[in-house]
Amino acid sequence: MSEETKVKGPASYFSSIEKKYGKPINHWLDLLGTVSGKKHMEMVAWLKDEHGMGHGHANALVAHYLASAKK
Repeated sequence: MSEETKVKGPASYFSSIEKKYGKPINHWLDLLGTVSGKKHMEMVAWLKDEHGMGHGHANALVAHYLASAKK
C-alpha cells in the first residue's frame, strides 16, 4: 500500500475493529447515534462498559463519529 492510499487517523483502526468485534463499522456508528448527546469520553466509556470494547478502538470510533457529525 502506498503512502497516498494508506488510511490515516481513526479510520486506520476500522479493519481491526471489524475483525475483533465481528460487526461492521456502520453498526458501531449507528449505536453511537443512540448516545449522541454524550461527551466524547462518555461515549468512549459507554462503548467500553456496554460493549466490551478496548479504549483505543472505542476512542477511534467516537472520534470518527464526532468528526463526521460536524460535516
